[in-house]
Amino acid sequence: MKKWLIGFVLIFIALFVWMPLWMLLSGTFMGSAELSENLAPVLEGGEGNAVWPVIAQYPTLQAYVELLLDTPQFFTVFWNSCRQVIPIVLGHVFLGAPAAWAFAKFQFRGKKILYTLYIVLMLMPFQVTMVSSYLVLNKLKLIDTVWAVILPGAASTFPVFIMTRFFMAIPEEVMEAAAVDGASPLQIFLRFGIPLGASGILSAVVLGFLEYWNAMEAPQAFLKNQELWPLSLYMANITADNAGVSLIASLLTLMPPLLIFLFGQTYLEQGIISSGMKD
Repeated sequence: MKKWLIGFVLIFIALFVWMPLWMLLSGTFMGSAELSENLAPVLEGGEGNAVWPVIAQYPTLQAYVELLLDTPQFFTVFWNSCRQVIPIVLGHVFLGAPAAWAFAKFQFRGKKILYTLYIVLMLMPFQVTMVSSYLVLNKLKLIDTVWAVILPGAASTFPVFIMTRFFMAIPEEVMEAAAVDGASPLQIFLRFGIPLGASGILSAVVLGFLEYWNAMEAPQAFLKNQELWPLSLYMANITADNAGVSLIASLLTLMPPLLIFLFGQTYLEQGIISSGMKD
């Protein structure tokens, strides 16, 4: 296949991928009347098809002012997302990394059974474990608190699986040389395991942040008080009346995951290569 044809195909794919983002950005500059006219057939069940111009006909910052200055609820739900997701990601590091190191480098009774159990739990969708999780959290009186989302998320099995693969790639000779020099198992983990497995840890952090920033099932099931809802649930209430505000909120909601992904993209690529996960 000729290079120009490959380039044309890649440009077409890029335009197809970026088109929704451009529509989101251009929609933030549309006035409420223009948005209502464009989206009425979809959001209000009217006749005809929705239309979306490439550029707003009458650009305005009205929706930005309304969201950033007149909608304090947005900042509340944004903070709710931060105080739920950040502890979860920290839990992945401080709980998942030691567990992954133990699975990768230690030999103990029941290791294979326990690791298999981790994999089985990782493969289970949230809908399967929702009832049992709700019963446990309700018994602990954590329902309708942020801990109902934080604790199950921080103890997630997927980061352990990811980091175990990276730690297994660390040569045993490194541990043996450190042990000969008198380093304890904890010192080996802190001085060699974490630096050499940094790609795996950062990969788990990036994937965990992307997953829980956009999570909807757990907050909706465990949080009855809407004042505790994160951005993912706030974004679900879109009507023709607040379409402009919702589009800007969507754009601002997209920024943290996008920045996290751009920062961690290199670590993700290095981690996938070093762990052999690409196979």
